[in-house]
Amino acid sequence: MKRKVPAPPVELRDLPEPPPLRRMIGPGVVAVGIGMAAGEIILWPYLTSIGGLGLLWLALLTVLIQTVINLEIERYTLATGQTVVAGVSRWWRGWGVVICLAGAFQYVWPGWATSGSTVFTYLVGWGDPVWVSVVVLFLIGGLLSASRVIYRTVERVEVVKVALTLFFLLVVVVFVISASSWGEGAEETVTGFGQIPDGITFTMLLSAIGAAGAGGVHNLVLSNWIRDKGYGMGAHVPRLVSPITGREEAAGTDRYAFPEDERNLARWQLWWKRANAEHLVTFTVVCVVTIGIMSLLAYETLFGRDDLDSSPAFLDIQGGILQDEVGTWLKLLFFAIAAVSLWACAMGLLDVIGRVTADFLHRTYLRGSAHWTESRLYLTVVWTEIVLGSIILVAGFTQPIGLLVVSTCAASVVTLLYSVLIVRLNTHDLPRRIRLGGPRLFGMLAAIGFYGFFAVAMLVTQIQDL
Repeated sequence: MKRKVPAPPVELRDLPEPPPLRRMIGPGVVAVGIGMAAGEIILWPYLTSIGGLGLLWLALLTVLIQTVINLEIERYTLATGQTVVAGVSRWWRGWGVVICLAGAFQYVWPGWATSGSTVFTYLVGWGDPVWVSVVVLFLIGGLLSASRVIYRTVERVEVVKVALTLFFLLVVVVFVISASSWGEGAEETVTGFGQIPDGITFTMLLSAIGAAGAGGVHNLVLSNWIRDKGYGMGAHVPRLVSPITGREEAAGTDRYAFPEDERNLARWQLWWKRANAEHLVTFTVVCVVTIGIMSLLAYETLFGRDDLDSSPAFLDIQGGILQDEVGTWLKLLFFAIAAVSLWACAMGLLDVIGRVTADFLHRTYLRGSAHWTESRLYLTVVWTEIVLGSIILVAGFTQPIGLLVVSTCAASVVTLLYSVLIVRLNTHDLPRRIRLGGPRLFGMLAAIGFYGFFAVAMLVTQIQDL
């Protein structure tokens, strides 16, 4: 029988000196860059177009709750250099298996790539979205495989995407959205709090909250990104590199700890303060601005029409309205930004499931393997998802909204699961002086209640419809 390779013991090291805040910018941008797609471009604008601005309160609340969850994910990795998935798997390997399978199910449906390709056909006036999506998926796989340091490639792509999207938002604020829409949006957000407009199902709501900001395994991979960025004790862990173009590095110790002396605790406070600031600005603020303006744009151009359905065709209608009201240039800009955003999201989500699964498999089952390094596992998972996604499309499952609803509903359910696990992890497995407590603990319990309510409501609704 094969001998099980024991996990290495916790290694005691000093917490590195934190860099200036400007050098910590990155993980939040990547998170929002990947997340700034299905929810912001399709799901929330579609809900606004059929139900008005009365759901903006839910979008803003979801982003705030995700911010609380994300920072607790970062807390654990900052303090240990270990990912949250690896942390909960120390209690029971099954947690890692469940999370990885949930992530694989969540991202194997290529709704983001298909949505981007559908919008691309609106831009160029020709093409089959299915085969465009297959080509795009393989190009994304090639780019990730050729990246020497994969995180840097993903970060650069998402930074460009965020910059282009913010430019487009500025354009529509200047040329399209009226002052009255701003006023109605503010009023509906306040007076409509807790209310759900007619015609919107709990399934669509669960999907929308799963697509607002990040959602699902997307949030968990913040552990991997801040580790590769060198946050906290993650600075002691080698980065994930391509086995094709980069130099393979040893996996390193599984988990670190720092001495609880005054010098290290002072460094911890500075790390924690700057990590919070980075995430609040690059993730929370950008998410709120993007969802808000894209929803106002949908309200301004589409609300009240009776020819909308749950497909990206409503974006084609919206593009035509932008052309009529402002000019052809704005329609083309809208389609180009939407296509690039959705494709960049597809790339980021492949990176998400590749990182989470490779980290878990390598550190849990294949630590002693000389062949199955974390980098090789990563590319194996990425290409498996690409092939399966392509098969799904060629087999005829091509409705973008349907694919997105399946993926984002799964995201909401898995977010509920790991939120419970994070509370246990950060209240018991960290030193007393840096563990989760007080208002942050209340925020996590509120997050569990929030996702739990909508998951149960969706389940009850589906049972009643049987």
